[in-house]
Amino acid sequence: MQHPTYSLFSNIRFMLQTAWKFQKSVLFLCLATASLTIASNVMQLFLAPALIAKIESVSSPLSVLSTLIAFISALLFLNALLAYLDQNTGFGRINVRIYIFSLINRKACETSFPNTLDPEVLNLQEKARQACAGNNQATETIWNTLTQLLINLGGLLIYILLLSSFNAFLLCAVLLTSIAGFVVSNRIHRWGYSHRQEESSYYKKLDYLQYQTDSRTLAKDIRIFGMASWLRQVYQSVLQAYEAFVNRRERIYFWTCVVDAFLSLARNGIAYLYLINLTLNQGLSVSEFLLFFSAFTGFSTWITGILTESGAVYKQGLDIACIQEFLYRPELFRFCNGRPIPQTTSYELKLENVTFSYPQSNCSQSEKPLLKNFSLTLHPGEKLAIVGLNGAGKTTLVKLLCGFYDPDQGRVLLNGIDIREFNRQEYYRLFSAVFQDFSVLDTTLAEAVAQSATSIDLNRVRKCLKQVELLDFIEALPKGLQTPLGKNVFYDGITLSGGQLQRLMMARALYKNGPFLILDEPTAALDPLAENDIYLKYNAMTHGKSSIFISHRLASTRFCDRILFLQNGCIAEEGTHETLLQRGGAYAQLFEIQARYYQEGGNETYETL
Repeated sequence: MQHPTYSLFSNIRFMLQTAWKFQKSVLFLCLATASLTIASNVMQLFLAPALIAKIESVSSPLSVLSTLIAFISALLFLNALLAYLDQNTGFGRINVRIYIFSLINRKACETSFPNTLDPEVLNLQEKARQACAGNNQATETIWNTLTQLLINLGGLLIYILLLSSFNAFLLCAVLLTSIAGFVVSNRIHRWGYSHRQEESSYYKKLDYLQYQTDSRTLAKDIRIFGMASWLRQVYQSVLQAYEAFVNRRERIYFWTCVVDAFLSLARNGIAYLYLINLTLNQGLSVSEFLLFFSAFTGFSTWITGILTESGAVYKQGLDIACIQEFLYRPELFRFCNGRPIPQTTSYELKLENVTFSYPQSNCSQSEKPLLKNFSLTLHPGEKLAIVGLNGAGKTTLVKLLCGFYDPDQGRVLLNGIDIREFNRQEYYRLFSAVFQDFSVLDTTLAEAVAQSATSIDLNRVRKCLKQVELLDFIEALPKGLQTPLGKNVFYDGITLSGGQLQRLMMARALYKNGPFLILDEPTAALDPLAENDIYLKYNAMTHGKSSIFISHRLASTRFCDRILFLQNGCIAEEGTHETLLQRGGAYAQLFEIQARYYQEGGNETYETL
């Protein structure tokens, strides 16, 4: 088992520092709750012995009643304060947990792009989020654990002072039986904790089968293929396996409880016999007998409490360690201390002898270099098309230019400066891009174009929508630009067609107005005429910008200044559409195949490119 990078004390310090920075009341309320609880326990410890002592001394009924009223009044006051604190501690603790959750989300959104595909980072991110997912998770329950730990430590100290005059052997016996009882009881928790994934797997399978049998999607198949009896058999087999697991668990729990009961009996019996001996032989009063017997019992409770809460805080610390490991994981790129982007109207991008292969942790990618000793210059204002077979390295090339990855060898240069020296977040602002797997959030149409919830220039939004011929459609809607998009969040949200979504993404790219425009096969699902129309619109509306167009349809990029035909991670052919056709190479052959395909009436995406 891999040990956490951060120690228990480091994890506690992280939580204390976070609370001190964001919600100081959490710390003060923990201390106040611990102090009041200890005071209440001490009051309860002395209540009965004090009353018995009054009776033994033949005090007047008024004196006994006055003592009782004093104790009850103090206890009511303390319990009222504790109830008030209990009602108000939750708000601050929740705020601290949510604040940490926001830090995790911010890290996830801003972390270096390769981390978004790294299984180790993703697993760490998921564990960090789980530690903040609810009221019962470590980032909130640790405050209760620390409070209980303070209570048990304070109570133990007071009881040690109270019992310090007794036989040390007796205290050791109570201490040892208490620790033994804790070890035995802790076996239950350790067994349940170590088998939690096994138990969870049964729940997951049962829930999955229940959900599928109730789903509309499977309803037709159940009836057509007669799956009902088979599903019942599968459900029954999982249920039987879970019952066997429960029986095994309960046998362990039963014998553990028997041993724990025996140790409790032995511990209390030793203290009881010792105090009886003092009462009979040394004249220990009844009130003192009751006080010290309660103290011995409480002494054991405090020890068990300390051990229990120490185990709990250790487990919670493991979850908090995952948070720290994720939040403080070193970044691959520069974000805070990088060089500022040159302020100019003319930018040149250059790949200089670049070799690149995807990280081995990204198991979906080949370890073989996709680009080998690759060099390319994108001149200011140039329109560049990149075409080639699947796996030729087209999208990989774009990811390197955009700064999503750094090359294994060689450099990516912006105006002659290695982009690794820049603030990567500022570097991203240079690009307006529409990718094949573009994202559309459920938000208003205006926010979808501006990619912001504040400071939206509505006139600019309208101008961009007009350029992509979508403004008339949107303004005809009842809410216009404030119309919600999608139905996952909004009940009255609209659903756009594929072509309308393409135009919306085009408007989004135009609104950002970056000096570089990247189109990475965003129209692959459209027919050739629709794709050609959209590409021509991009061409007309991005005059003066440096543009990269990727398409598997060769005819769509004929308007570009230069076309690169990639093959096996290298530039196999380069030139304009006309010169490449005249050359009669691989580009011309594939163009002829596509042209013949469409002339013969094919209407599906040509998948070889």
